[in-house]
Amino acid sequence: MDGINSLLDSVKRFIWQDDLGKLRGFRALLIRTLRMIYAVARELITGQLNLRAMSLVYTTLLSFVPLLAVSFSVLKGFGVHNQIEPLLMNFLEPLGARGAEITRNIIGFVENVKVGVLGSVGLFLLIYTVISLLQKIESAFNYVWHVDRLRTFSQRFSNYLSVILIGPVLVFSALGITASASSHEFVEYLRSVEPFGTLIVQISKLGPYMLVWLAFSFIYIFIPNTSVKPVSALIGGLVAGVMWQSTGWAFASFIASSSKYTAIYTSFAILILLLIWLYLSWLILLVGAQVAYYVQYPQRMALKRQRLTLSNRLREQLALQLMHMIARNHYHSKPPWTLEAMAQYLQLPMEPVHRVLRYLEQAGFLVQVQAEQPAYLPAGDIGQTRIADIIGAIQHAGEEPPLMADHIPSSSPVEALCARLQKAREDALGDDSVKSMIIAEEQLSEKK
Repeated sequence: MDGINSLLDSVKRFIWQDDLGKLRGFRALLIRTLRMIYAVARELITGQLNLRAMSLVYTTLLSFVPLLAVSFSVLKGFGVHNQIEPLLMNFLEPLGARGAEITRNIIGFVENVKVGVLGSVGLFLLIYTVISLLQKIESAFNYVWHVDRLRTFSQRFSNYLSVILIGPVLVFSALGITASASSHEFVEYLRSVEPFGTLIVQISKLGPYMLVWLAFSFIYIFIPNTSVKPVSALIGGLVAGVMWQSTGWAFASFIASSSKYTAIYTSFAILILLLIWLYLSWLILLVGAQVAYYVQYPQRMALKRQRLTLSNRLREQLALQLMHMIARNHYHSKPPWTLEAMAQYLQLPMEPVHRVLRYLEQAGFLVQVQAEQPAYLPAGDIGQTRIADIIGAIQHAGEEPPLMADHIPSSSPVEALCARLQKAREDALGDDSVKSMIIAEEQLSEKK
């Protein structure tokens, strides 16, 4: 046992002892890869990704048929609705013959959903069920990206419906164009000429894998309520795509080589296999999102999971820094700072930055001027906004019954000491305002 612990300590030292910013070449790539594997494995061990994957399985079972029904209705207008069945069968291919049976049943349910007979209330509930599924997916991805802010209802309605209605049309149109191009006379001529013929055959074999890769990458860019770099999404999509295909092969081999599950579970076997495959698919998708997150923010990879909490001192400092940045742009008539821009400038996750901004907004110091990309302006005259009031509001932020300062029994000496601390802060800061910080900064820059 001591030998195993010693080996683990040696591996940890090898992975984490070096400063990644000072490494170059192959060693930097190796250390970065090992750190990412360690960090992703730690996230899996903590169980949060597993819980969200299981939650998405339940939501998928409720919303999958309505989602396909809406897409089916749209695709039927373009005459490409018959493409849904092959695509669904490809997704359920690891289930073997059971996958084909499930596909036929789902398509039967979808064809029986007559949108025209549902009525306005039924149609609204159908669309609401689909939007709820996408909202649940967004919440899971926001957890990975440390974002505590969902899209507004209007954003969810417009963005999600655009993907549900337009996305399938674009996907199947692209597949149709690809099929037409592959049957073109010029392509047929190239097939007869080597090495182009072999190259075209190999590319056609890689087509499904490329489609899965691009689909996962698109999900990583669109779903999280934050800005995801395309390179990060592509790397995460590649990792998730490889894992998904490999897991599909392993799952199909397990089903083909095992005949006992049918005898044990009888008619429930098909449902249990479907649940397991949905769970694995969602878990792989979330793992790929975690990889994309660490690719975009490699500094967030650490030996121990980082708790994104702020001490009182850091919360006060961050509040003053955010007020200073927002007021300075407003004072110089520059575009307002957005949430994402401030988080990137400060090299901080969006979650704590948004939390402090919310405290300042609730206290009446800031006002949000954009919904899609939240931007902030001072709520009042920055010359009248006292720094002492900002610090006082941040100190009181988060106090709700029954955890409030007034509800804590305290003796007279404690109350006197707290009053002295507050008076000392008032005397030290006086009437210093946010505007005075900007003027002091400009005076310093002029002296330099």
